[in-house]
Amino acid sequence: MALEQEIQKDIMTAMKARDNVALNAVRAIKSEILLFKSSEGGSKEVTDADVVKMIQKLIKQRKESAELYAAGGRKELAEGELSEAAVMEKYLPKQLSEEEVEAKIKEIIAKVGASSIKDMGKVMGTANKELAGQSDGRTISTIVKKLLA
Repeated sequence: MALEQEIQKDIMTAMKARDNVALNAVRAIKSEILLFKSSEGGSKEVTDADVVKMIQKLIKQRKESAELYAAGGRKELAEGELSEAAVMEKYLPKQLSEEEVEAKIKEIIAKVGASSIKDMGKVMGTANKELAGQSDGRTISTIVKKLLA
């Protein structure tokens, strides 16, 4: 089943279960998909890869909001944002551990022939393509900097 149809089905499930956290999270994903479709001229098909990128963006937004709420002393709002992010994460492919990401980046560095921090752009471009959906950009960037330094 395509990710978009699974999300639509989960909206109905969350509505029937009266699960407001899941409903808000899944509706946010659906909203992002609809915005994507309409922004490109109307009838653009959305691939699962596009949906994964949208979900990653939404999760990142939720986590950043949670940090700001926590810093402002609004613990209940921070918990709500993190709960929605947790619901959204179930639609993502299995995330790699830091050790797995580091091993893959070492292979990429060898393949690209990078030797110093000046080659970070080449490594990051290849790493982001190969690890799309399996790790977030911040983790990849941190590991690349560590290995090239």
